[in-house]
Amino acid sequence: MVPDYIFESSWEVCNKVGGIYTVLSSRAKTLQDAKPDKIIFIGPDCWGEKTSPYFKEDVTLFKEWRVKAAEDGLNVKVGRWDIPGKPISILVDFKPFFEEKNQIYTSLWEHFQVDSLHAYGDYDEASMFSYASAKVVESFYQYYLSDGKAKVVYHGNEWMCGLGLLYIHYKIPAIATIFTTHATSIGRSIAGNNKPLYDYLFAYNGDQMACELNMQSKHSIEKQTAKYVDCFTTVSDITANECKELLDKSVDFVLPNGFDNSFVPKGAAFTQQRKLARKRLLDVANALMGTDLNDDTLIVSTSGRYEFRNKGIDVYIEAMNRLLRDRRLNRQVLAFILVPGWVGEPRQDLVERLNSGKKFDTPLQAPQITHWLHNMSHDNVLGMLKFYNMQNRKDDQVKLVFLPCYLTGDDGVLNLSYYQMVLGNDLCIYPSYYEPWGYTPLEAVAFKVPCVTTDLAGFGLWANSEKGGYSEISDGVKVIHRTDYNYSEVADAIKDAVAEYSNLDAAEVKKCRTQAERLSKKALWSHFIKYYEQAYDFALRKAAARVLQFENQTN
Repeated sequence: MVPDYIFESSWEVCNKVGGIYTVLSSRAKTLQDAKPDKIIFIGPDCWGEKTSPYFKEDVTLFKEWRVKAAEDGLNVKVGRWDIPGKPISILVDFKPFFEEKNQIYTSLWEHFQVDSLHAYGDYDEASMFSYASAKVVESFYQYYLSDGKAKVVYHGNEWMCGLGLLYIHYKIPAIATIFTTHATSIGRSIAGNNKPLYDYLFAYNGDQMACELNMQSKHSIEKQTAKYVDCFTTVSDITANECKELLDKSVDFVLPNGFDNSFVPKGAAFTQQRKLARKRLLDVANALMGTDLNDDTLIVSTSGRYEFRNKGIDVYIEAMNRLLRDRRLNRQVLAFILVPGWVGEPRQDLVERLNSGKKFDTPLQAPQITHWLHNMSHDNVLGMLKFYNMQNRKDDQVKLVFLPCYLTGDDGVLNLSYYQMVLGNDLCIYPSYYEPWGYTPLEAVAFKVPCVTTDLAGFGLWANSEKGGYSEISDGVKVIHRTDYNYSEVADAIKDAVAEYSNLDAAEVKKCRTQAERLSKKALWSHFIKYYEQAYDFALRKAAARVLQFENQTN
């Protein structure tokens, strides 16, 4: 069965705060091409009176329905997500529903036994958004599609959309529901609390661990949503196993994350943009450290969410520290850490140096960081650099720079978007301990940048499966074996990979870059969308059977 309408909700629709934004925004064009304007994304209206940089309002879209929705207490903005494909998007104001929070949670307990008593932090905000999103779907369905002829799918991402999925499942059984967990909340918490996840996964009880780690409410909504929806999915085999053990529910489908490479520059434009990106990265580093690093410098980076252990930021720093003493290294290495911290402001002393256009031979104070943080004395990255006394001295062969903000092109120092920055890299390193898929390495290889990842990342496992063995840097992606306990071996493997890469000649580097791009093309959405089509069919058939059963019971 093929859906006539697909509604998909996420906290990251038109709201760039994490990797799911990339998943949805890169997939949107493929869906929009297949079903023009029948795919409708729903996201939070976080902007109020401000203009969203990701959303273009269009007051002509669904004009009559918007009037009816407003009469029913739904404050929405309708327009298009400013991404390839320009899909229709609805931003909903969820704040008014806080007044109904207790009644909503009570109903959730009565119908689905979801425990919201232990809620704290972002649980309420996410739940009210999820409820508001479901009300949008309900209102739209009743206004345009209530004759029951249209085949409709409602797809929610992460626990934050669980409440809405359960609401639709209960209120409009004709709508097929799909739930995708990109990482289980309790699995991420176990890993983030420095507990061994993988060796003991078979023995963990998800409910017990949720109590121990104060995650009861998030775990409960995730577990019950997985249980009741028509189709439960995740993004990789490694997370599918996690779901089975911690949520007591096997997934119906694995939906691997693809990529849309339509915006990757081609030919001369690629070469020119790569050259400009490298120059900017070197200019920022030289101004910060008072150095004269040239274009022969090996530029490497790691990036992603600021999860110090889960994303392998700790082992990345460890590897760079060990690389300082590796005699095989025959090029200067400039290593960036690109994760958003608690940013205060761009360093004005650095900005002044960059704007002057001059060269400097003395470092600025704290020559490891580009922006001041609110928590300088308690930041994990700066703390580890201080522990290892990594001061970016002039004679250090490896220099490490922390750029602690989202790269949207307006950070005040680098002023490059993330994709512009990636172009300037020689090698990207993502040694994740907990990584259900791993978009950052897929993005890197799409821009012809070889990368290092681990077999605890879904992408790393996929790269190995494509090769039929452990992928090496000559294949475009080096996959390092990682366990709960081999931190030191991983650090050495990263160090060795960078040292090895620094010794490659131009032809060998070209081969690595070509192989990286070739691998990325195997992960295009045009290849992976078939898994979504299978999930849509599965969910629609279950919904149709449910409706038929209900009709038979009432006749």
